[in-house]
Formats: sequence, structure tokens, C-alpha cells
Amino acid sequence: MIEMAGSLSQIEKYSGKDIYSVRILSLARAYGCCYSFASFYRQIDVSTGRISALISALDEDITVSFIPEYSDLEEIKAFALAKGFSSILCDEYLKIDGIGFSSGAVMKSDKKAEIDSDFAVIDEYPNLLDLYNFIDYDEKGFDSWYVDISHRIRHNSALAASLNIGGEIISSAVLSSIYNNDAVITAVRTNIKFRNRGYASALVSSLCCCVNSTVYLMREENRNEKFYKKLGFENCGIWRMYK
Repeated sequence: MIEMAGSLSQIEKYSGKDIYSVRILSLARAYGCCYSFASFYRQIDVSTGRISALISALDEDITVSFIPEYSDLEEIKAFALAKGFSSILCDEYLKIDGIGFSSGAVMKSDKKAEIDSDFAVIDEYPNLLDLYNFIDYDEKGFDSWYVDISHRIRHNSALAASLNIGGEIISSAVLSSIYNNDAVITAVRTNIKFRNRGYASALVSSLCCCVNSTVYLMREENRNEKFYKKLGFENCGIWRMYK
């Protein structure tokens, strides 16, 4: 049974923990359950009464976290298809026939060890317009990105940072979702002129120390595995993005 959540407390008892639940619960903490553009749902296992899955819908972008032993994946698929979507982010075990998808590795780390950044300075309060231009987002305009990320930062559900030399951004990283000392790191990028000097490693390791527990990330298939493994990340699953 899937039902809409009317408050954060209705979904916080979910016992699953993965990159998707961190994204969903962080979003719910930032926005609450009172906005039409951000809605949250829980699936209840009728035999045990426990929450077997969480679903968030931010505009038309859906994220799904589920516990395989208890969740009804057919019901989740039917729900998503009936609701409509521009994307569905989920674990690879949620298979939706007839819809194209991209995929890659999920990685996680509990390692806490900062790396010296030499002459560069970490800025945990970067100018968001400068950061947006540096990251060079392809699919999201500045206005919508700024409204969302600044709202999350104000509600302690996100943290943006850059590594600067002489006031110039040379590397970026964003904890785009933070919930109960877990986080999701995104937007890791280094100016091509400054690559292979350890700057991204310094920035990522610094942000990993900003939370006490697990940091997750989504890695594109066949890219950057060695880089993240050197920082203590290990593969822990496969993500799918249906569009």
C-alpha cells in the first residue's frame, strides 16, 4: 500500500539506508510536506506494518528507495507510471520495461581523513553564481538551481564548497543531500589546468569530514573509480536513471 506522507515523522521510521533514502529524507527535511512541487510517499508492508519503500517527487523527478525483502516493486512501478515523471532514480533492481535508462556505480565511504590542499583555500560559502558557472550544469537553469540549493543550504540539508587560488575557483564539490550525518556528494569538478595535483582529493576529503557517517556518490559507468577508491570509497550498488 502506497500512501502520501503528511509529515517528515511519517517517513523517518524507514529502516532502509542507501543513497536514495538520504536524498529523499534530506529533501523532506528541507521542504517539509506542504509544497505541491515536493511530495513524499511511503509504501507499507501490510503483513508487518513496516515501511518497505520511500518515494519522493520533486516536480516530475522521482527518487525511490526500497527494501527488497519487503517492498512490492510491481506496485512501485505502477505508481510511478500512473503519476508521470521526467526521470526516476532508483536501484537497478527496480526494472521498468520499455523505458530507456542510464546507469552507473553507487559508491560509499565512512573514511574521515583530510588531505592538505597546499596553497589552495577551501571556501564553504562560495558565490553560488560563480559556482554554477564553474560546474557548468547542462540540464538545469541557474534560477531553479539557485532557489533549490540555497534553500537546502539554509535548512542544513546541503553544503556547497569550492577550492580557490587567488580568488579563482579551481575545484568544486557539493553535498547536495545531508540527513542524519549521511550525505550525497555531487558536482565534483576541477579546472583542467589544475588537474592531477590533488585538489579535488583535498576538497572531497574535506567535505567527507563534514558529516560523521556515510558519504555516497553516483559514478558514471567506467569513470573515476580509481580516484574515488584512493579516497576510501567502495562500490556498493548500481543506480539507474529512467527517462
